Amino acid sequence: MSSENPTPDADETAERAEETKRKFREALERKKAQSQGKGTDHLDGDSAIHGAHGPATHQRDFRRKTG
Repeated sequence: MSSENPTPDADETAERAEETKRKFREALERKKAQSQGKGTDHLDGDSAIHGAHGPATHQRDFRRKTG
């Protein structure tokens, strides 16, 4: 009965582990290659954010709650 249950050998387990590692390495290389082209947009010196804050000299108004 124990001969019917397929148990993975150490070789099969090692092969699966190496296959998984290889796939992860390939995915990481693709990710790195994809991100290398980015990051050059800031070189023109113009930011996409203009006027993020109101006037810095404005003093806050504090009002009491009525009610």
